[in-house]
Amino acid sequence: MSTTSLPAGRRRGLLFDESDLPRIRANTADPRFAGFWREQLAADLAADTKFLREELRLTNHVVHLLRAQRILERASFIYLVNREPAQLALAKLALRRMLDYPEWDSFTEGGTQVLGMQRATEGSAALLLALDCLGDALTPAEVAEVEQAVLTKGVPACHAAVYGLKYPDRVRGWEWNPRSEVDEFRHISLKRWPLILNATNLKIIPTACLGIAACHFRGRVAAAEGWLELARSSAKSFATMYGSDGAYDEGVSYWGYTTLYLALFAEVLWRTQGIDDRQLINYPGSVRYALGQTMPTKPSGRKVADFQHVKGFMMATVKPEYDIVNLGDANGAVEVSVAAWVARTHDDPVAQFVARDIGEVKHFPALVWYDAARPASPPEPALLDQRLSNDIVISRTGWGAADNVLALRSGGPGNHEHADRNSVIFKAYGERLLHDPFRAAYMVQNPRWILRLTEAHSAVLVGGQGHQYHDGSEGTNASWAFARVIDYRTGPGWMTVTSDATEAYQLVNPAVVCVHRTLVYLKPDVVVFLDRVALKEAASVEVRFQANHEDFAAELAADGNEFTIRRPFASLHGWVAAAGVFTVRPDRLPLEEKDGVYPFIEVASGPARDHEILTVCTAAPVAREHGAITMTPTANGWHVVGVHAGQKVHADINRI
Repeated sequence: MSTTSLPAGRRRGLLFDESDLPRIRANTADPRFAGFWREQLAADLAADTKFLREELRLTNHVVHLLRAQRILERASFIYLVNREPAQLALAKLALRRMLDYPEWDSFTEGGTQVLGMQRATEGSAALLLALDCLGDALTPAEVAEVEQAVLTKGVPACHAAVYGLKYPDRVRGWEWNPRSEVDEFRHISLKRWPLILNATNLKIIPTACLGIAACHFRGRVAAAEGWLELARSSAKSFATMYGSDGAYDEGVSYWGYTTLYLALFAEVLWRTQGIDDRQLINYPGSVRYALGQTMPTKPSGRKVADFQHVKGFMMATVKPEYDIVNLGDANGAVEVSVAAWVARTHDDPVAQFVARDIGEVKHFPALVWYDAARPASPPEPALLDQRLSNDIVISRTGWGAADNVLALRSGGPGNHEHADRNSVIFKAYGERLLHDPFRAAYMVQNPRWILRLTEAHSAVLVGGQGHQYHDGSEGTNASWAFARVIDYRTGPGWMTVTSDATEAYQLVNPAVVCVHRTLVYLKPDVVVFLDRVALKEAASVEVRFQANHEDFAAELAADGNEFTIRRPFASLHGWVAAAGVFTVRPDRLPLEEKDGVYPFIEVASGPARDHEILTVCTAAPVAREHGAITMTPTANGWHVVGVHAGQKVHADINRI
């Protein structure tokens, strides 16, 4: 990392200067960003004003303080661009109400020091960025009041969190703030959080916001030097959470949140201090990681049911055009801000392609960083088949809604994970044909917690039981479950991978000897599954294929050794063969209808010590028939032949 001096003159803005405003204003009219901008302008100012004046509670940090922060971010940025007096008035009101809070977060350290994990962190950064947006519209006294609040309520809280994560042995005890409205969370134990959070997004948020504050106050507050050193040290240690290829374990939604704040800190550090940490992770690779998680689908036109996350928060839904490989708690589209920043700072035309054409615009930094003049290039062909450093495997035919995508979840534990080792997602012709449910509950008491478990995934059960997972008493932290890719090959029009999840199942069932899944993907339409389970004692094995019924538009049927999953735009047909006796039937998760309807096809292999189940699936658009497949056992595995949609299928699936 290099350190250079900035040119003499007044302090630069944290993210932009006056000279950037013409480009930012042009971005609001760019077709890529115009829809997002219209949504921001359409916000109900009267409702926001009423909330801030009459409804906001100064003990509600989870929902109310966050809403005030978002109003401030929106109104101040619109004022920057349009100079509307009404937006200025709303921004100043939101700012005032944030300052009215006696404390800014829901956690404490040692029972006294407020601990900055979410609200004190994001809120501090939002207030400092608002100073740049509102500029001369604030009096020196108003600016000083904001800065004093950040110094007394924001920085100490952020510092306590970052310091505790660096030195967990020095933590006196993290607890829920007794003055905060978090009763529905208090059952979650924070005792091990100083250790747990070191590998989660909740480390980088206080790190980045402490660093941004340090940059703002450096040269005026002596302690800012120490804050900056701690923040940079923390960011460097967190950078190891990314693979060398930029892969991130918490899923692409949390990748967006985490990497945005890492980039914000790096950008502010460079702009205001001339310190270059913009190579801290493989940012171009990380954009390609996010790109690989995209799989746009087609809207069915049917409403997706709403579910409450926690009080005051509805679970978000992903628009079909921004659909993703939603492993774990990933529940939001790829956000384009990071891609726009990487395109600028790394001269990366693929990042510019993502910023221009992939994902959803959700945050204002996208408008600050995007530069329409930069060249864009489509993804290199090698990205059609990816084995990521965390053993997620994704194979595709292209990047559009009509293209097909196959994703295998191998790899190790991670925060926000599910019990989903060796599970598969398959999207074809605009439809999720093998599904990973969205919007699993974060609280174990909620019936939708079952969506986190193996039985809710297109995966294997042994005696009706999935692999190891935690009990939720510490939140959505990592389990101990590992799977590992032991074979991966690609060629023209095909990909094959074998993943070993034995260890994950042995943690709950010591009779397990082997759990292997082999996939052969014959692009574009044919996916072959070979599931092999060996046991010390006889037990049944169940292989589940989950259907996308989020919009109540799936139809499932089974007949003999065949099954079909139908969606409005496409269908999946499966043929099953096995070494022993088996049945094929449709079923659903044991949830009441108010909690969702989740159907699946289950292939159940009768009690035995050795199981070998072969499933061949073909995909077809709605008006096309499926072909015919024949499966024959061989000395080393299975021989699969047939024809589907004019594609000849001829494959030997060998045991590994």
